[in-house]
Amino acid sequence: MLKIGKLVAEVPIIQGGMAIRLSTARLAAAVAKEGGIGLIAASGMSFDELRTEIRLARKLTGGKGIIGINAMFAAREFLGLITTAAQEKIDLIVAGAGFSRDIFAVGRKYGVEVVPIVSSVKLAKISEKLGASAIVVEGTEAGGHLGTQQSIKEILPEIVKSVNIPVIAAGGAVCGSDVAELLKLGASGVQMGSRFAASEESNGAPALKEFYLKMTKEDVVQIDSPVGYKGRAIRNPFAQLSLENKAPKPTTCDLCLKHCTHSFCIIRALTRAQQGDVETGLVFTGANMWKIKEILPVKEIFRRIKDEISKI
Repeated sequence: MLKIGKLVAEVPIIQGGMAIRLSTARLAAAVAKEGGIGLIAASGMSFDELRTEIRLARKLTGGKGIIGINAMFAAREFLGLITTAAQEKIDLIVAGAGFSRDIFAVGRKYGVEVVPIVSSVKLAKISEKLGASAIVVEGTEAGGHLGTQQSIKEILPEIVKSVNIPVIAAGGAVCGSDVAELLKLGASGVQMGSRFAASEESNGAPALKEFYLKMTKEDVVQIDSPVGYKGRAIRNPFAQLSLENKAPKPTTCDLCLKHCTHSFCIIRALTRAQQGDVETGLVFTGANMWKIKEILPVKEIFRRIKDEISKI
């Protein structure tokens, strides 16, 4: 069980919010129906699209279960996205890729639980002081944008001791034994991205999911994202170009980020991958995605996790 403010999830698992459009209503609803917390990845969506996804998720769950959004603070429309979600009575807002103070005012105004993603004791304490209902602590094993090069297993115990709100561990968990280990280290819950990216309900194209299954441990790399953070990705032709600082520079700009290095267009690169272009798309990954060998329904993922934990 995982308590976040007034919310109670039967299973202490949050599905990571994976943009662009990997985590949409279908995935979030499937996780919520299994007793976990489902997140819709808001970054890259228009306000109307986000409203539609939230309403669809509610419809798919029959109004039951916990549905939240994940939004990237680095996105130019961050405040508009979290406000739109709050107006739609979303259950919680998870925010990463930078630290937002605006999120707490929105949470208070609309009665929405606020859960920042942090990677340090300092930000954990600030989050609690500002009114966070919980925090997600992300280690370097996480996929996508990284706030630290330290392992989740190193930073988690220290952060758990420093705050009195629930701490959700993120980074590297792909199975029940991983979840159990992080809970044993003091986490109240575990956020999992990669395992749900490789689910039937994930909104990734079939070619993308096949690509996940073909990768090896040696294919995991860190690129410099135009957002200003390191990004964990799968080595493919696009990632290799990025590593060599030869990725094609944008010819037009949608001004999707508050600050951008313009080394390449990340929103388009991620969209290409989501649509199945694994050659010229940017494929984000967690450090342990290579351990996943099957695309499974969310229901079966939960069954296996519970089964593994019960045997430990």
